[in-house]
Amino acid sequence: MPGETDLKMILKSLAPIVLDDTYVFCTVAGAAYGDYVEAKPIASFSEREGLTLIVTQAHADEFGLAYEGLFSCISLQVHSSLESVGLTAAVAGKLAAHNISANIVAGYYHDHLFVPQAQASEAVTLLAELSRH
Repeated sequence: MPGETDLKMILKSLAPIVLDDTYVFCTVAGAAYGDYVEAKPIASFSEREGLTLIVTQAHADEFGLAYEGLFSCISLQVHSSLESVGLTAAVAGKLAAHNISANIVAGYYHDHLFVPQAQASEAVTLLAELSRH
């Protein structure tokens, strides 16, 4: 089933939900994709400087992984196409206007925003507002 490409329809259908866990971003120099699988990353990305892992705070603590900042994951329930244009800009722009950082990860079906945990509630309110316009 292909994802939605019409930005107006995507924005009307955001349906953001906050996942229960607290997430952190970690980096491990010299690690390769597939390393640290036991830490159960929900995402990873190989960079020249090291392997970035997005894991729950509990898993980071369990495996002694260093991190800075605590994040909530807001999952947008709309199934947007990977080729849709403007969603990231619209969401990031709305949150940036209220001084909320957003680290956005696209999955095949949904986009996921990692926002500072203390601002998650405000972010969801702003995203709901964005859906109504």
